[in-house]
Amino acid sequence: MSASVAVPEPPAEPAVAVWAAMRRPGRFLTSWWPWRCWGYLGTGSVLGYAVLLALVGLVGLGLLLAVVGVGLLLLTAAATLGVPLGRLERRRLRFVEPAPVADPHTPLAGARLSARLRTRLRERSTWREFGYAVLLGPVFGAAGFGVLTLLAFSLILVSTPVFVWAVAPEQVMLIPGRVVSGPPEALCGTAVGLFGLAVSGYAGALLAGAQVKTVRLLLGPREEDARVWELTRSRVRLVDAFEAERRRIERDLHDGAQQQLVALSMTLGLAEMELRQVPGAADAAALVARGRGEARLALEQLRDLVRGIHPQVLSDHGLAAAVAEVAQRHPVPVTVDLDLPRLPESVEVTAYFTVTEALTNAAKHSGAAHIGIAGRVEADRLTLTITDDGRGGADPGAGAGLAGLADRVAMLQGRLVVSSPVGGPTELRVEVPCSG
Repeated sequence: MSASVAVPEPPAEPAVAVWAAMRRPGRFLTSWWPWRCWGYLGTGSVLGYAVLLALVGLVGLGLLLAVVGVGLLLLTAAATLGVPLGRLERRRLRFVEPAPVADPHTPLAGARLSARLRTRLRERSTWREFGYAVLLGPVFGAAGFGVLTLLAFSLILVSTPVFVWAVAPEQVMLIPGRVVSGPPEALCGTAVGLFGLAVSGYAGALLAGAQVKTVRLLLGPREEDARVWELTRSRVRLVDAFEAERRRIERDLHDGAQQQLVALSMTLGLAEMELRQVPGAADAAALVARGRGEARLALEQLRDLVRGIHPQVLSDHGLAAAVAEVAQRHPVPVTVDLDLPRLPESVEVTAYFTVTEALTNAAKHSGAAHIGIAGRVEADRLTLTITDDGRGGADPGAGAGLAGLADRVAMLQGRLVVSSPVGGPTELRVEVPCSG
């Protein structure tokens, strides 16, 4: 028995309005569509050449001044010039296209300038907008200028009879070597001019429609980008849900099982005291004392488990204090150099478990005599480095520990780099953005 599942097709791209209007030639030429197309192409030509000059100037000066450091800023400005241009072009498209084109960029309301800049440079839509900025002047600007030149020449031909009448008896030649005798003969020029107007109207509409398609392709959101963004957001939501569940388990263990073990240990202590006062009950008292010791051991293990799920010091005092507490309990001497402010909870949790996993691996496998942990926040980016002087040779692909940490760091758009040559030392470097 077989079953089939219908897969919905992606929504079709909306038709180009100006091309749809061209299907009725007579109505098209007598409507406002040709004028709208000419206005769109004319403003686009001016804008395109202005953007081209700006790009050439920024890139040229950026390359010349790269040695003094200012060039990098100019090149960055050139790379991001397409972002405001794309915003303007999506608005200007209303000349010829009623269907709006959505902004493909990630919203960054409230983010700092540095975070906004890094995010924009990582987005593929930014580089598509840069490509559009490069094409606008040489391709669409030049083609639009050609259509407008034809329009201007056609208007001159249409007005030929009036011009001949106005300058009579001066000689006017439409064709070199042949003088137009009067306004009636100039009507031939008017006919050619009207034909040129029709051609320029259709040419402008075809070019405007092509530019509409290009704007949708380069300046609008793409389906695959939306899927990647939704996947990233769903993975972050999954991490948040997992962390909330960990916190719930930690609270249940701390407030439930841990308190019950404390009460059990106290009850066994009271029972032991009572039995020691009863003649002939020494063996029973010893058993109760043994049970009390087992309860105390279980309580200590439970406390370690609760601390491993989510340490309270991490929530109360931040990442630096939580790492310092772990370092004090570690069997290998650990030097901690963390100068960190309070960070977003997801960043602190990810960094904390990365440190604990690195310390665990160093204690089990490296044979290190010393471990160093350093961390700073620069330009809204947390950088952690965990180094040990062990034997090295760590393979991140050999187990799920470091691979799982790398996946978790990647969910926050960070990265985890492991350097562990044979003979050591081993360095684990974590970089996680704190905003944007």
